[in-house]
Amino acid sequence: MSTALTPAQRAELGALLIARMATLEEEIAAQEGAGGRVAAAAELLDDSREGGVQREADREVALQRTSQAHGELQRVRDALDRLESPGFGLCSACGEAIGMPRLQAKPWTRHCVACERQMELGQPTPPRL
Repeated sequence: MSTALTPAQRAELGALLIARMATLEEEIAAQEGAGGRVAAAAELLDDSREGGVQREADREVALQRTSQAHGELQRVRDALDRLESPGFGLCSACGEAIGMPRLQAKPWTRHCVACERQMELGQPTPPRL
């Protein structure tokens, strides 16, 4: 049985989404900022010296973090776009309400805990009725 979110709950989740979006944008800006590009260029010139392998590994980790942050930022923006739609807060797999504690922790989520767990295990989710 699905239940609609109250206006107060939507406002709370909207504030959480906006705060997370600001945090992610700051993280991305710091990771991609001019200082980061200058340091990366300097490291490229220095790669022939000792420690080049470690610096390459560090760059790969930084690129992965930036990629993950971009992905999460897109999910947060998508959630903000959906926030006022009637289906926001309902699992996109089974149609049941996503618990408010889960939405408070991860307001961009599209799945309830049960469906998320099934997907992580590679099992099919129940058909949406």
